[in-house]
Amino acid sequence: MTKYAVTFIMIVMLGLGAACTNMSRTEQGALSGGAIGAAAGAGIAAISRGPVGLGVVLGGALGAVAGGLYGNEQERQHREKHHTPPPPPPPVQSN
Repeated sequence: MTKYAVTFIMIVMLGLGAACTNMSRTEQGALSGGAIGAAAGAGIAAISRGPVGLGVVLGGALGAVAGGLYGNEQERQHREKHHTPPPPPPPVQSN
């Protein structure tokens, strides 16, 4: 089971580079956080001799939530920093 979990995690990690090209920061954070959380959950479960599958699922879920929250905050800060006010309305011409 551990060998398959490690192989799966490696495949997911390799696919992250290509998958994040057209994503928002929130989506990138959720995907990256989920992958890192799954890897961490698998490692912790393997070290503690617990169920690796459960560690992968719980770590991935918690990592995805945390990464999504972090990415959303980064996206909000980016919008505030690069916000340009709308142009003024055109002048009114009287006849």
